[in-house]
Amino acid sequence: MKMIMVTAPSSGSGKTLVTLGIIRALKKKGMNICGYKTGPDYIDTKFLGKASGKRPGNLDIHLMGVDGIKKAIAMGEGEYAVVEGAMGYFDGIYNTFENSSFQISNKLDINSILVYTPKGEMFSAIPKIKGMVDFEGSKIKGVILNKVNKSMYMLLKSQIEKYIGIKVLGFIEEDKALEIESRHLGLIQTEELENIEHTIEKASTIIEENIDIEEIIKLMKEVKTPRFIYPEKRNIKIAIAYDKAFSFYYMENLKLLEKTCNVEYFSPLEDEKLPICDLVYIGGGYPEIFKDELSKNKSMLISIRDFVEKDGYIYGESGGFLYLLENIEGSKMCNVLKGNGTMTDKLERFGYINVELLKDCVLGRKGDILTGHEFHKTTVDIDDEDIYNITKPMSKKTWRCGHTYKNVLGGYPHINFLGNMESFNWLMDKVENSRER
Repeated sequence: MKMIMVTAPSSGSGKTLVTLGIIRALKKKGMNICGYKTGPDYIDTKFLGKASGKRPGNLDIHLMGVDGIKKAIAMGEGEYAVVEGAMGYFDGIYNTFENSSFQISNKLDINSILVYTPKGEMFSAIPKIKGMVDFEGSKIKGVILNKVNKSMYMLLKSQIEKYIGIKVLGFIEEDKALEIESRHLGLIQTEELENIEHTIEKASTIIEENIDIEEIIKLMKEVKTPRFIYPEKRNIKIAIAYDKAFSFYYMENLKLLEKTCNVEYFSPLEDEKLPICDLVYIGGGYPEIFKDELSKNKSMLISIRDFVEKDGYIYGESGGFLYLLENIEGSKMCNVLKGNGTMTDKLERFGYINVELLKDCVLGRKGDILTGHEFHKTTVDIDDEDIYNITKPMSKKTWRCGHTYKNVLGGYPHINFLGNMESFNWLMDKVENSRER
């Protein structure tokens, strides 16, 4: 797969819209293009999927390891890919470049395009850009100037190319119509954004008019990865919750499950009951926003409780964990795990984590270590034994989370199975063995 990365000095630089515009412009040229996002964000990837028409993916060293990243690329749905870099190019875990977009581009040899937005500056932009280009291992090979008019672009372009020796590929003028509304987990869900298609199409038109798209194609490099061999097909039926309330999943997890099991998607909001299945997977989302609608679907709540009492397997992540509780702020939920969820006005947990299992569960044996990520503005009051001991990498911070009942496991961490294949296989074995008894 030939790839290029779009990056910036910091978040809020407009690289999401530039990435979307480039993907759509390349798609309109007839290229078989898909999108990826570095880092753990499972929301921005939805926009990439809208732009390309293909399922996007994540590239994250902490969650997946370099081998896992290569597997994610091998699982990709295109011959070409545009990668949106998270945060600033060099921003990694704490004050390092570990797990940064820079480190990923360096390890995979992916050329990068820098989106730079001048802020109350002219020539001062040149040494800033030069520092990023010249940093050892940097893969920045081109610059796009954002939120500048044509005259400012021409002035900066000549100086950048003179003093840095790097091509300026074009510019984008400031346009309020090219802004995407935000929500508490970052960008809002694409399903809820009425004008996203119009915004992507407009961004692509601007890219076609003002950016050297042919030079971008030339900068794309082949990233060689071994062919990914999926695990052996299992005689397992999995029901995956997917609707407006639950849609935060790593695409790699869904592809793994679809290739190795029989998968049926269902809606906790709309469907009357669970499909016939062996395992229920409930990912993250916004159950706290749809708590009243979820609570009113009593037949689904009863169906899930009955499934649990008949020893069915359920794995719930973050929003899925909240749904398994007794209630969310007074709205009755599944009442599988005895606790209550509450919204807060601040991030309670945020960032990369390592998860130690304190006892055997559906994800592994006591003592196993998994990599994960947390990001939520809710808390849970639950009087039960914790099953996760969580630590932050490069930090002494630690806390506990995760709860079980029978064959149910729920907790805040999001897990990417490409970095935790032993856990994935353990889960599949547990469910398959239960069918044979």
